[in-house]
Amino acid sequence: MLRLKLLRKSKHLSQVRLAMELNVNQNTISRYESGKVEPDHKMLIAIADYFDVSIDYLLGRTDNPKMNR
Repeated sequence: MLRLKLLRKSKHLSQVRLAMELNVNQNTISRYESGKVEPDHKMLIAIADYFDVSIDYLLGRTDNPKMNR
């Protein structure tokens, strides 16, 4: 989830602030960013919605952050 860290930093958010926005613990964000834990599908959707990017972008399957709607 390298892209999560990049997105978070581009918005000047701390892990604590992002955790509050997503209603999770700061340690959870840290584990996602370090690759120790992968978010479940509901959390992937929440992260993608929060940053207005596609899940494929979050997962590194595309370099295009735009969502197809």
